[in-house]
Amino acid sequence: MSADDLENSFKILKQTVPLLIKHKISAEPTNYAIWYTYASNQSPDLNQAVDSAIDSYNAISEARALDMYRTHVADKQEVSAWQLRRSIDAMITELSQTVKDTRHETNGFRDVMDKSLDGLKKVESEGFSVEETMSMVRNLVKEGQKIRNSTLTFSAAMANAEKEISDLKEKLEVSKKEALVDALTGLNNRRYFDSEFATAVANGEASLILLDVDHFKKFNDSHGHQMGDLVLKAVAKKLKSSCRDGAEAYRFGGEEFAIILPVSNQGRACHLAETMRRTIEKIQVKQKSTGKVVGDITASFGVAVFAGSESAGNLIEKADKLLYEAKRLGRNRVMPIS
Repeated sequence: MSADDLENSFKILKQTVPLLIKHKISAEPTNYAIWYTYASNQSPDLNQAVDSAIDSYNAISEARALDMYRTHVADKQEVSAWQLRRSIDAMITELSQTVKDTRHETNGFRDVMDKSLDGLKKVESEGFSVEETMSMVRNLVKEGQKIRNSTLTFSAAMANAEKEISDLKEKLEVSKKEALVDALTGLNNRRYFDSEFATAVANGEASLILLDVDHFKKFNDSHGHQMGDLVLKAVAKKLKSSCRDGAEAYRFGGEEFAIILPVSNQGRACHLAETMRRTIEKIQVKQKSTGKVVGDITASFGVAVFAGSESAGNLIEKADKLLYEAKRLGRNRVMPIS
């Protein structure tokens, strides 16, 4: 590193530390990397994401920080996927070679067996000497030992492959738990929501919208799970496109979704929920394999606003009760009525 580079690094360091202190962020490696990159203006997209989060919530949640780091600073998921892919490729290559070797040994043993059987026939018809017969038997035993060893090698490789597969499954499960995005809908998932909502409530400004797709189980039973998945994707897309001014949509679980607004304003939250309700009413999904089109999709909404004393859990419970009140009153509505 040159003297100029070193001087520039210290300059950025002097800007980074005050930013961490100002926003009450611990100087963990991930957070430091984000704010160091921010101070150095190396990534305009990162700076925009940070500024947007601070404007909305005056803070950055742990999940959002991890998301920013993966997206703008490092790509750990891609590295993990590459490592996983490399492990699978290596295992497949090893198994493939073992199978080829075993098949080669088996073919060789079959040839020896064929020759030996032909030889045994000649013993009867031509009368081989004892030495010739014993030589043929010894050769047969030798080839039998080779195929046995080859089979043992293949069995060991299969046992090793089973362990590799088990380890890969565990890594995949860990990867799923660490993921922040719902695979089906593309929305941020419940883990992301929990972190983000806790940060919003701690900041003292938040409104929460919970919604549940009406009669979803009946829809799945009638039209199948593939159509059900299409509905969830369509709902997620409409919710995401309806979000404005810092509002964000999340897959809360099953057929339930959540929207966080960075302000404590019931009128604004209820208005957004009503807009989303009307948008969902217009959804029609088409199954490519059959051309079947399905509409009549609705959702029920519950809206809760942080009043300065509730915990994140209490606010979720409040919104959830209002959601089920909307269902009790006939579904396809927003509660409370604004």
